[in-house]
Amino acid sequence: MALNIADLFEHAVDAAADKSALQVEDRTVTYAELEAEANRLAHFLASRGVGVGDHVGVYAKNSVEHVVALLAIFKIRAVAINVNYRYVEGELDYLFENADLVALVHERPYAPLVAACARKRPDLHTVVVMPDPSDPGNAADTTAYDGVPWADALAGQGAERDFGARSPDDLYIVYTGGTTGYPKGVMWRHEDFWRVLGGGIDFMTGEPLTEHDQSKQAAQDGRMVTFPLSPLMHGGAQAALLMHLFAGHLTILEPRFDPVRTWQIIEREGVQLIFMTGDAMARPLIEAYEAGSYHCPSLVAVSSSAAIFSRAVKERWMAAFPNTFFTDSVGASETGFQGTGLQDQESIKGEGALVSLGAGSVVLDDADRVLDTATHVGAVGRLARAHHVPVGYYKDPEKSARTFIEIDGVRYSVPGDFARIEPDNKVTLLGRGSNCVNTGGEKVYPEEVEMAIKAHPAVYDALVVGLPDDKYGQAVAAVVQPRAGETVELDELRSFLRASLSGYKLPRSLALVDEVPRNATGKAQYPRARELALAATTMAGA
Repeated sequence: MALNIADLFEHAVDAAADKSALQVEDRTVTYAELEAEANRLAHFLASRGVGVGDHVGVYAKNSVEHVVALLAIFKIRAVAINVNYRYVEGELDYLFENADLVALVHERPYAPLVAACARKRPDLHTVVVMPDPSDPGNAADTTAYDGVPWADALAGQGAERDFGARSPDDLYIVYTGGTTGYPKGVMWRHEDFWRVLGGGIDFMTGEPLTEHDQSKQAAQDGRMVTFPLSPLMHGGAQAALLMHLFAGHLTILEPRFDPVRTWQIIEREGVQLIFMTGDAMARPLIEAYEAGSYHCPSLVAVSSSAAIFSRAVKERWMAAFPNTFFTDSVGASETGFQGTGLQDQESIKGEGALVSLGAGSVVLDDADRVLDTATHVGAVGRLARAHHVPVGYYKDPEKSARTFIEIDGVRYSVPGDFARIEPDNKVTLLGRGSNCVNTGGEKVYPEEVEMAIKAHPAVYDALVVGLPDDKYGQAVAAVVQPRAGETVELDELRSFLRASLSGYKLPRSLALVDEVPRNATGKAQYPRARELALAATTMAGA
């Protein structure tokens, strides 16, 4: 039994060869077609000496070719390295060096940046240049690093599946930038990744699946049409894609997030399930829906993770889709799935997302003791997960030792997310501890304050950071993006917030911005938000 990503995909191909697997813009491919193209690219990479454990970068927006590249890399037991297509040269150069790339598959418009970085990496010996579905006529020069066009790489390569046995111990690496610092490569065993992110357990009951359980679904009628809205360059979208490929569903992808086009696709294709990253996607989507005239009765489930899906925005979604299930999921690149919460009008009244802890998920106190959720209701601690956790961070043993710890003989992943224990084995998410504001000895979790601020009718988006303060150590500061044509005043905002927050949690300064800093999936960029808050404070005091 090889609980390996490539094997799990191939089981689905065998069960559902002629069913549609993937749809991107105007192109739809079946499971058999996706398999054949992945096999051809896998054979080409192998012919260039790429083998077990070698690192291959994938630098592209969402496309059929992006998925083909991932599958091809898995098939030859190499390691796919996700490359953020928004990186500037310095960030890209760091990733190429840190990840030890020997090969790269990239979209042609990124050729100038690849040329600037590839010449510094003598071990990067193979580069395949894929077309960009959004810019098919792009003719950027790739001769500086002998880039091989996608069509040439696949030409003459066999479509057969003739690869050797694989292992559940093969590595899957996802580089995560999180909210601070340079990206870090989180190393997973294939089996562990599948168990916690690829559908290898029942997320509601915690029951483990066997190797062929998902492919048996693929052979049946009644499969879903799913639509992950985030870029595949991030781990969450990859996990959603792979989970649904394993089960024979049809996955729709788009190269760029466009709220209007998203609703057009949901309506036209009968999409049943969408994945999104909190308000950064949920807010523009619901506003586009309310402004349009869409009819989307097929949409039965909306899942959000990795960013705040605030109460005010949820209420608008629930009003528009009263028969749809809404879930908040909690997890991280270092833990995988940790819990989920079915959201309704009652559960969204709290200070943050309320979720039920999944199998292996616990809350630790400051002394790294596992808290009994039945007897410690109200306690605040760090979320942790045992069983099927990553091997560690690539080339960073010190950070690995801090994040992956052993307690009473059990290894836990503890990335630093805080939560408050609620009744019935549930927790309220409070946010990443590294962003916690300590003001006068009181801890303020930014996400709680952000949720409250975003309920203000004139606020479109907001982040909360801590700024140096002579009296309190740190002061709460808000970075706010007002709605178009609106403005926000600090005193009025503080008055509004007093109904839901204690006085020490209220922002003491306010920076108004055209756009709150977030990455491509909507994750908050707190270092940049702090710079904006500091600049506004300095200007106000000048």
